[in-house]
Amino acid sequence: MRTAVVVCLATLAALFSACQRSSDPVETGRLAYQANCTACHNPDPAREGTVGPALAGSSPELVRARVLRAEYPPGYTPQRETHLMPAQPFLAPQVDALAEYLGSLRR
Repeated sequence: MRTAVVVCLATLAALFSACQRSSDPVETGRLAYQANCTACHNPDPAREGTVGPALAGSSPELVRARVLRAEYPPGYTPQRETHLMPAQPFLAPQVDALAEYLGSLRR
């Protein structure tokens, strides 16, 4: 029982720290990426994930379209034809920071 409580508290602490906002948008974006994207994309955004492609260097237009609407911006050619990613509208408050983080990285 005590172990379950400790595990639960540790999980809540990790989730809370991932949700905190930083005054640095790149850091806020990095935290949003770690908390929401690594299940399908690689923890290193420059590498291919188990389901999703590498995201380093993604444009803000691509990030907003994919995250908020599960669409692609006009003229964009998808890296994969699977189209598995659902919209993630709950990330709307962090989407600009996420785009800034991914855009700051090189492939």
